[in-house]
Amino acid sequence: MSEINKNDALQASKEPHSLAFVIRVSVVAALGGLLFGYDTAVIAGVVGFLQQKFELSSTMVGWAASSAIWGCVLGAMIAGYMSDRFGRKKVLIVTAILFFISALGAAIPNNLTEFVIARFIGGVGVGAASMLSPLYISEIAPSHIRGRLVSLYQLAIVIGINVIYFVNLKIAGSGNEAWNVDMGWRYMLGSEMIPSVLFLVLLFIVPESPRWLIKKGRKEEANDILTKVNGKQKAGELMTEIETALAQESGTIGDIFGKGLRMALVVGMVLALFSQITGINAIIYYAPEIFKSIGFGAESAFMQTVTIGIINTLFTFVAIWLIDKLGRRTLLIYGIGGMILSLIGVIICFQFDVTGPWLLIFILGFIACFASSLGPIPWVLISEIFPTKTRGVAMSFCTLILWVGVIFITQFTPVLLESYGGAFTFGVFLINSVILFVFVRMKVPETKQRTLEEIEHSWTK
Repeated sequence: MSEINKNDALQASKEPHSLAFVIRVSVVAALGGLLFGYDTAVIAGVVGFLQQKFELSSTMVGWAASSAIWGCVLGAMIAGYMSDRFGRKKVLIVTAILFFISALGAAIPNNLTEFVIARFIGGVGVGAASMLSPLYISEIAPSHIRGRLVSLYQLAIVIGINVIYFVNLKIAGSGNEAWNVDMGWRYMLGSEMIPSVLFLVLLFIVPESPRWLIKKGRKEEANDILTKVNGKQKAGELMTEIETALAQESGTIGDIFGKGLRMALVVGMVLALFSQITGINAIIYYAPEIFKSIGFGAESAFMQTVTIGIINTLFTFVAIWLIDKLGRRTLLIYGIGGMILSLIGVIICFQFDVTGPWLLIFILGFIACFASSLGPIPWVLISEIFPTKTRGVAMSFCTLILWVGVIFITQFTPVLLESYGGAFTFGVFLINSVILFVFVRMKVPETKQRTLEEIEHSWTK
């Protein structure tokens, strides 16, 4: 194993252009994550003004915020099948078009129903991209840097979140409260058209996934791409590995529920679900409203949200730095442990009305721990642990579970905050974090610096 890793690193050093090529392609694919973050976090600046514009109850606020997430569920459900049939690249192009249509439609509604329909369309694109972008990167990246490259997807998500926080702050400051209620939120949503067009244009310069090409019998095209990424000798070895793995797989959805891969499915589902129900989206979607509820003014609440975005971005770089050194499992254990401690601090602040900067400090601590572990690692692991023939369908299944978790958090967080308060709401997130911590310690394997075919064999041998 160590000899394989040394050979990978040596080959990469001999092929400087291959590294530049794979980074360039991975960055383009990761832009799907930027739009994911942009699209989902824009609601944090919109929801308060939208509530006033359409006079929404707390339940309808949750519906307005979660409408895109229902689209994400549909997108995640169909993306695996569509990408296995038509290719990863073609379906990513469709997602970029959906992002643009949604941004335009959500900026011009005359009622809540029109808003919900537009957001649902964008959600389909987000759900599909949330599965396809990390899948595509994992299938083209060399094993010794795959963790870092797939983590670019999470980095792109938090950059998208950060960018829209700044955009929301700038737009909100361009007019008074009445202008924001009438027009400001429309500019916030419409601004997504710009990164959507950029993503669409850049997708035309990246190749198709080599593993998908081999699966479809297009071996020469696949070999050319693998050679660019890994060098000629390593490309030949990988072609043999992939062909052997494909020959031993039936390619049916029943495979992921069968003996051997069943545990891989459980690991993927649990990580996907708990990455969302441990509190991150409650903060990302409702941060301004949370800070307003404890006495921050509207402008100050937006500024605290920007601070959250900066911390999220910085600590995602920590994950990229460490994920192929310390490993996925070790980072998860330390990160989730830090999240638990931070959530305890948040609960104390709400329960005992602790004033001053303490709530912000504990929330930033939670964000830092999440960003350096539970943010990127589930995307990495669920893109690594399934066989090539069923990887698209299996990732769709796990991503579907992820978005179901997002729906629950987005829909019910405003209701929980209003009915039971912050201490109870974050107490639920604390319990979920403890459950995940125990599961990771007991069931999650280490996959760093192993080829996708080696990981597959470890489940089935």
